[in-house]
Amino acid sequence: MKTKILSALGALAMMTTTANAQEQAMMDGKASYIEMTAAQNQTKAFAQFLSGAAPLVEETEPGTELWFALQAPEGKFAIFDVFVDEEARNAHFSGVVAGALNENADRLVKGGWDNGVVANINNSSVLSAKAPVDLYDATTATYIRLAAAPGQSQAMADLLTAAGKIVADTEPKTLFWVALQLDENNFAIFDVFADETGRAAHFAGQVAGLLKEQSSVLVEGGWDSGVVANVNNFDILAIK
Repeated sequence: MKTKILSALGALAMMTTTANAQEQAMMDGKASYIEMTAAQNQTKAFAQFLSGAAPLVEETEPGTELWFALQAPEGKFAIFDVFVDEEARNAHFSGVVAGALNENADRLVKGGWDNGVVANINNSSVLSAKAPVDLYDATTATYIRLAAAPGQSQAMADLLTAAGKIVADTEPKTLFWVALQLDENNFAIFDVFADETGRAAHFAGQVAGLLKEQSSVLVEGGWDSGVVANVNNFDILAIK
């Protein structure tokens, strides 16, 4: 089985010899994902707040390359962003939008600022990406967190690092895709689509197929409990 995995990863690596400038720039990038729940009776207000934040990010955060405000059912929200470097990420969290969210968190967010926002920040480094295309056509996004099985962290990192070029070459309906490493054993994938047909094509694609094939070895919990159970789908409220 180990030989099979190494062979598959080697085949992927052969396909990653080139990347466009934006994809290459993202390889050194940082990212953050924050999942939040609206306070009681504040779902609409929270959605309006996040929808209005994108222009402020655009105007005041040159180091924030991408910023997504996301909404799911039952008052669930998230922010996902990509930064040019750690300094830009720090600037974001001391910026205008973060300050406004801090001021309004007790009203808008279940748990307030400390327990509802700060406690849910997941910082990561970019492993690979498909650079965004036609981004403002995007309506839906997916975030999947993956834990590497014991002893499989490097193999997981290798697979995800190789996967960005494959997505770029084979998934025109995936408008943006990025693989992330949170720490030694935890990883994530974030991607956006114009519609549900794009998402369906992605999950029927080469990278998803390889991950499914190798998940019993690479992913803690395997395919069903380690991948599918951790899929979080969102509508996109706003994009920078």
